[in-house]
Amino acid sequence: MSRQNISLTADSVIFCTSGESIKILLVQRKYDPYKGLWALPGGFLEDEEPLEDGAKRELEEETGLQVDDLKQLRAYGTPGRDPRGRTVSVGFWTVILSEEKVKGSDDAALAEWHDIENLPALAFDHDLIVKEALQRLKF
Repeated sequence: MSRQNISLTADSVIFCTSGESIKILLVQRKYDPYKGLWALPGGFLEDEEPLEDGAKRELEEETGLQVDDLKQLRAYGTPGRDPRGRTVSVGFWTVILSEEKVKGSDDAALAEWHDIENLPALAFDHDLIVKEALQRLKF
């Protein structure tokens, strides 16, 4: 029997309620795959890192934003979702009350708030993750 070679990542959907609109925090990818495209803040977990801790670490590394609480959405593991190899991502989400200042760092060229009604094309399967997080937000 062959051993599986699967990587584990965490991606965070951070909503901000700004007046009448809802915004979401995105990062512009600095490197391939999908260099230049927008994506959710996230990345690979460390070997001994709990899921939520990894999501919070990646969020802070890429945007400078710290959050206290993330809610787990679900796992995303469709083969081919990441061209680098088989990758399963655990999605997280939360809502913050103000549009905090963010700055792209680490492997994010930029970090910016985007109106949920006017999102750019997203890397990986992040459009699906955003769609499912929005459904949770509306309940």
